[in-house]
Amino acid sequence: MEDAHEQFSRPLSFELEGDHHSLRQLSPPVAGSYRSNNHEYVSQSLLPAPLDDRHSSTSSQWPSDIIPHDPYKGPDKQTESEVASQTSWQRRQTTTSGPGLRRYPTRRIHLVQGTVLSVDYPVPSAIRNSVEAKYRDSKYATTEEFTHLRYTAATCDPDDFNLRNGYNLRTAMYNRHTEILIAITYYNEDKVLTARTLHGVMQNIRDIVKLKKTQFWNKGGPAWQKIVVCLVFDGIGPCDKNTLDVLATVGIYQDGIMKHDVDGKETVAHIFEYTTQLSVTPSQQLVLPQGDNPDNLPPVQMIFCLKQKNGKKINSHRWLFNAFGRILNPEVCILIDAGTKPGHKSLLALWEVFYNNKHLGGACGEIHALLGPRWEKLVNPLVAAQNFEYKISNILDKPLESAFGYVSVLPGAFSAYRYRAIMGRPLEQYFHGDHTLSKKLGKKGIEGMNIFKKNMFLAEDRILCFELVAKAGYQWTLSYVKASKGETDVPEAPPEFLSQRRRWLNGSFAASLYSVMHFNRIYKSGHNVLRLIFLHVQLIYNICQLTMTWFSLASYWLTTSVIMDIVGTPSATNKNKGWPFGNDATPVVNNIIKTLYLAFLMQQFFLALGNRPKGSQISYIITFLYFAIVQLYILILSFYLVAQAFAGGNIDLDFDHGAGGFVGSFFTSTTGLVLIALVSTYGTYIIASILYCDPWHLLTSSWAYFLGMPSTINVLNVYAFCNWHDVSWGTKGSDDTASLPSAQTKKSETQKSFVEEVDKPQVDIDIDFELTVRRALSPWQEPEEKKEVQLEDSYKTFRTNLVLLWTLCNGLLALLINNDSVRNLCLTTTSTGRTAWYFKVILWATSGLSVFRFLGALWFLGKTGLLCCFSRR
Repeated sequence: MEDAHEQFSRPLSFELEGDHHSLRQLSPPVAGSYRSNNHEYVSQSLLPAPLDDRHSSTSSQWPSDIIPHDPYKGPDKQTESEVASQTSWQRRQTTTSGPGLRRYPTRRIHLVQGTVLSVDYPVPSAIRNSVEAKYRDSKYATTEEFTHLRYTAATCDPDDFNLRNGYNLRTAMYNRHTEILIAITYYNEDKVLTARTLHGVMQNIRDIVKLKKTQFWNKGGPAWQKIVVCLVFDGIGPCDKNTLDVLATVGIYQDGIMKHDVDGKETVAHIFEYTTQLSVTPSQQLVLPQGDNPDNLPPVQMIFCLKQKNGKKINSHRWLFNAFGRILNPEVCILIDAGTKPGHKSLLALWEVFYNNKHLGGACGEIHALLGPRWEKLVNPLVAAQNFEYKISNILDKPLESAFGYVSVLPGAFSAYRYRAIMGRPLEQYFHGDHTLSKKLGKKGIEGMNIFKKNMFLAEDRILCFELVAKAGYQWTLSYVKASKGETDVPEAPPEFLSQRRRWLNGSFAASLYSVMHFNRIYKSGHNVLRLIFLHVQLIYNICQLTMTWFSLASYWLTTSVIMDIVGTPSATNKNKGWPFGNDATPVVNNIIKTLYLAFLMQQFFLALGNRPKGSQISYIITFLYFAIVQLYILILSFYLVAQAFAGGNIDLDFDHGAGGFVGSFFTSTTGLVLIALVSTYGTYIIASILYCDPWHLLTSSWAYFLGMPSTINVLNVYAFCNWHDVSWGTKGSDDTASLPSAQTKKSETQKSFVEEVDKPQVDIDIDFELTVRRALSPWQEPEEKKEVQLEDSYKTFRTNLVLLWTLCNGLLALLINNDSVRNLCLTTTSTGRTAWYFKVILWATSGLSVFRFLGALWFLGKTGLLCCFSRR
């Protein structure tokens, strides 16, 4: 590996010699030097060598195919300013002249059907020369696929992007079958996050192309021609312009060619198409083919859709499914959010489950948190808690739901669907959440919905999952794929964490109620009797989960109070002493803890209703710390209670009447139920993690998760319900459009419509490209933080009523259980009896649900191992 690094340790320079534009290894040149002779230009850059040079070079193993940026020269200050400047990018869109004051010649571009502007632009020589000869000269290759970037100005709605209206895509024009359409949805992620996702996708495509023993991928043409990668950017305004430089470096974007409108009809989306072998890593290193190295990236068919205005994520998916999907007609669509990195062979694992199960309509992989080098981010309790939460969800929850055939949520950040399965009603219902269709749909659109349905579309992926399983006349199922893994970054500070969980909790709560209330639609599907039985069992399980979630605020308070009272209250009958501070001090300490508990809980309502998380960050941190201390105290008391029981110090266990007496008292006593709850909760976590050969989160992250459990209930749930009226994603939609040039048509002698387009010389294209590469590979700088938008006030009344109902339900439950003044309501005579009864119900419910999840995980593990022996490879 050290030799490979030495091979590329020398600086690299960009030379133009006639028609050759190459990346050569030279001695360090003088920074900023250049010479002008027939427009020849010499400067440092990172560009691929011509085929002759590359074939003569020594092949190296990955990751030596990563060319580092020049270590001898830092980025120029003027270039750094240009990277960060929106004005600079804007200027490049309207500049039509090269070096010096001179005009370029023009060419005529005829419009398709007289309305559609679609133009082929030459790519920089370095990009063109980077394509390996075996692909460029293949009988399956086309003339312009590797030499020209295709740009289409789509002036229509996604539903009208079709062949009838003159729109087409290169893959369809070449009559290629698309097996996998990989969609990367983007909002405003920086170039590091975007490169992480795009480079990971290209590595996964290489895994598929390199398959040797396959009965599918090597038939009917090269495997890479059956895969299309589509990037959908949600608006020019929020887009990070540094990311566009990265895309330009790999060849799928160029400055200065987009059109604001065609004959006054505004462009809705700018669509670029190119097939590239280049990639940029998250560390701003250029990856290019090295000779005949088998680890070279294969050609990847790219579609880059840059929407002119921000239309939100569902609109991006409408471009994917209704525009591009209808033309390409893929078998499987894989959805990935920018910032999520697919693991090794993860996309292949997702595709294989569809290939082996004809009734599978959707699937998802395992998403885990980005932990950084040497897992250094686990020092942050928020990251550690989320890491444990993700792991347990992937070990217990997802396998259980997969065993039933209905996974309630396939995360939009990393999931896949069979295209023909979601066509029809599933997509129709899903697209009701598209803001751009609100006027067209009227009351069925997002603006005509009540606040409950609007919150439901915060978890739009749950809607698509339910509609897919309930699709009339079909028996589509959903599955979890353990072998497919995706890595994503998680919030590291309370404000971002609260904002994310507000969307998740409110959206999932509304979507879960929707699936329960519309469960009768399952009867119209084509599922067999056995599957319907499974779905009914899952329905009961989901109702239990919803019920426990609704009463979680009171349940946790009562559990905390009960354990404190049992351990801390001295009793002459039980021969117990107040522990851990003695008979006199322990009750006082417990009362102080309870009082502060209620005070901090009350504070959460005030913070959630009247403050922004960013303005109250210190208050939230203090609250998290206090509830963590309370949870640690309760855990210590619980284990002490169990230890005392087995030591014979607790009279509620019968040790005097043999095994029968002990078992009978154990399952009816408070101490026994505490032990059952502890074992069923923590025990299932440990056993399941070991069975799945993934136990490390137990050692590194469990501490943060368990200590943070009360904050999940008392902070996150309170904040979510108190902000029920806020149905935004926490991102600001932008209708501002960039000042792009317009395209005005003219009539030729034959009365055909055409547009005059600047015909740039190749040498000027290459000079501009060199500057683009400088910007793309420059070190990333943290952008300035933008202010959040103010929340809408139109639904605050509904919000207040919902919070009032929720708190009254939980408060009434706590009052009925824990107060002696209600003994005449036919419950029991004392609060102690009612508390013991309720405590047993809670512990049995907790244990039952945990064991149920564990059995589902075991079933999934056994089925997966059995089917692995019979799966087609």
